[in-house]
Amino acid sequence: MAARKKESVTVHWFRHGLRLHDNPALLEGLCSCTKFYPIFIFDGEVAGTQLCGFNRWQFLHDCLKDIDDQFRAEGGMLYCFEGDPTEVLRKQFLEWNVDVLCFEQDPEPIWQERDNKVKELCKEMGVQCIEQVSHTLWNPLTVISENGGSPPLTYSLFIEVVQRIGSPPKPLKTPNPAKWKCIPKTEEADRSYKLKPLQYFACQEMAGQEKKRWIGGETRALDLYDMRLKYEHEGFKSDIVMINQFNPKLLDPPLSLSPYLRFGALSIRKFYWGIQEIYEEVKCTSAQNHVTAQLIWREYFYTMSVNNTYFDKMEKNPICLRINWYQDEEKLKAWTDGETGYPWIDACMKQLRMEGWIHQVARHAVACFLTRGDLWISWEEGLQVFYKYLLDADYSVCSGNWMWVSSSAFEKFLQCPSCFCPVNYGRRMDPQGHFVKKYIPALAKMPLKYLFNPWTAPPEVQKEADCIVGRDYPEPIVNHKQVSSRNKASMNEIIANFLNNVPSHCGPSKEDEVAEFAWLDPVPDVKCEASDNCKKAEMYYHK
Repeated sequence: MAARKKESVTVHWFRHGLRLHDNPALLEGLCSCTKFYPIFIFDGEVAGTQLCGFNRWQFLHDCLKDIDDQFRAEGGMLYCFEGDPTEVLRKQFLEWNVDVLCFEQDPEPIWQERDNKVKELCKEMGVQCIEQVSHTLWNPLTVISENGGSPPLTYSLFIEVVQRIGSPPKPLKTPNPAKWKCIPKTEEADRSYKLKPLQYFACQEMAGQEKKRWIGGETRALDLYDMRLKYEHEGFKSDIVMINQFNPKLLDPPLSLSPYLRFGALSIRKFYWGIQEIYEEVKCTSAQNHVTAQLIWREYFYTMSVNNTYFDKMEKNPICLRINWYQDEEKLKAWTDGETGYPWIDACMKQLRMEGWIHQVARHAVACFLTRGDLWISWEEGLQVFYKYLLDADYSVCSGNWMWVSSSAFEKFLQCPSCFCPVNYGRRMDPQGHFVKKYIPALAKMPLKYLFNPWTAPPEVQKEADCIVGRDYPEPIVNHKQVSSRNKASMNEIIANFLNNVPSHCGPSKEDEVAEFAWLDPVPDVKCEASDNCKKAEMYYHK
């Protein structure tokens, strides 16, 4: 650590990393300083605010208020600004006589121009700049260097590289609040720099429709973290790894930590090591990669996005296949609004729009339906919808997932659309139909036999259920059996064009990786067919 004069002023710049625990940049910035200013700058883009809708704004605001509350409990506050970060910091460096600026690394390329400008400003004004890695388990640049200067193009290779690097760092301690050098808030500071109300920032397009099931902030994140570890502990005792994958509880109070990881309200390192330690405690052996596979996929996508400013695009993206997707605004709108006529897909999309989150199994289902499974519409269109509504959507992980599920990059085995058949996959994940009936009240009285394909119900059954298809609930916008067969042929034609020059980013994935990524537990000796009669899915249909 660089030597520092005895009296110094530190500014910690929050962007992601909206937490006080395991925050190495914050800890180093606090070391030996006599005055400390925690700040957040609303620049119209930070934390995805350029595109996000009401629910994501609300979650971000919760995170910031939680930090503000923690500082206020010690007599300080979170100082909030609006404008270009370089200009804001230039002004405050002079006004506060700043010696040190610290912040957590934002590894995604979309933030590099901003951060490079700030680093140049620090050099110009003689301010020490501290940037630390804690938004990812490993520094993506270290992974790339260890792989010879380029990102590992397959998940398997990524695993090999990080195993050579070694285990991620353990989480660091939380600063003792009694030792924070917070500048006592004054009436003037409170008036000029306090966090404005949510209504100042967020559009109200969904006012009256949003349902706040998610509370943002570090305090809530740590509570959920403790609950999640107890849940995983019970799973390990029953020999179940990733129990929320084995038995998705779509209607239970939300336990997912992904929104908190995305905004950095929970340390990824704390979560990783918490899972590892619980597993070792129960099993008396070290955890293998599959125990934390979902977190490793997150790391993989972050590393793949480094230096790729087109990672969330198809064109100019060196790792993305060019696919002749259709343009169909009417079908895209039906998908976005949850009006496709496929209840499982529609229930998932309605939950997304109302609450800002859907389970991973639901994400795979709706993404496949929009792209290679049914509508053959570009994954870029779906990504924009997720950017707006999904609490944990970000540039790297969300883009990587969309490319993967749409067969645009990263895999070669997942070519069978019926793995996400909009009828039978729904039956498998929602065997009693409670999820579908909650989010599509029009189907509340529909018998379970017809719930996932109500257009097959006889007229008298539809009448008895007070749901006439085509009047009370839409008819299917496509015939899944027909379009999935057509789309599979189109995908095979695209792949055939690369027979003599297969892009490395499209393989070689393994079938167990596909099951792991897609949350599909294996069913032995059952072949999956591209039709509504998929026997694999029917094995999960509880009549």
